[in-house]
Amino acid sequence: MKSMQWEMAASSGTALLMWIVGLVVVGVLLAAFFWGRRVRSREPAPPTPEEQPHMPEGGPVKEIQEFREPNEVPRDGSRLTPTELGDGYGSPSTHRSPSQDPEDHKKPGGGSFGSGGLG
Repeated sequence: MKSMQWEMAASSGTALLMWIVGLVVVGVLLAAFFWGRRVRSREPAPPTPEEQPHMPEGGPVKEIQEFREPNEVPRDGSRLTPTELGDGYGSPSTHRSPSQDPEDHKKPGGGSFGSGGLG
C-alpha cells in the first residue's frame, strides 16, 4: 500500500513540476515578446519614398573602360624592400595609357599548352 501512495505522490509531484516549468516557459516567451516590441518601437521608422535615393539628373552613371599604363619596377640591380615599392609599384596603375586602341594592348600568345598557338 505504501508503494502505491509513493507512486501517486511522485506522479502528482512530477505533474506539478511540469505545470510550473510550463508556466515559466510561457512567462519567458511573453517577456521576450514584449521586450522585442519595446526595442522595435525605439528603432527609427522605415524611410519614406521621398527619403529613398534617387537617380542622378543625368541618368545612371556609366562604366568607363580604358586601358591603363603599367608601372614598371626600376631595373638598377639593387634589391627593393616593400617600403621602397610604395610609389605605386606592385599595385594597379594610376595613370591612363596614351593609346586607347585595343590592338596596341593585345598580349601575344606564349605558345604553351592551351594558349592556342601551334604545336
